[in-house]
Amino acid sequence: MKWHHVQDNWPAFFDAIRDRWPGAEEAALEEVDGDQRAFIAYIAELTGQEPGDARDEIRDWLTGELPSDVVMDPRHDNHSISLSRKFVPEGEDEYDDDARFGDDG
Repeated sequence: MKWHHVQDNWPAFFDAIRDRWPGAEEAALEEVDGDQRAFIAYIAELTGQEPGDARDEIRDWLTGELPSDVVMDPRHDNHSISLSRKFVPEGEDEYDDDARFGDDG
């Protein structure tokens, strides 16, 4: 995942951050507010690492999956739907109701 995913959905990453860095505190994460440099500095302080090592550890963490709270966010859904436009036949709208496919109640 890219940092903009983290920054745009910062609170949704709190659980994933605390899973990776159990000592992370929610109040401190709220202060970081998705700022990458502040997050690197916070993780470096939390773990006693040099900022470069913390940055590398965060980079490794970013190779993981997006948390489900982010994936289920309507903004993420709408973005994914918008990207699907190239696979929808001409004359159809990617936002159309898909009841004709039988998967809507």
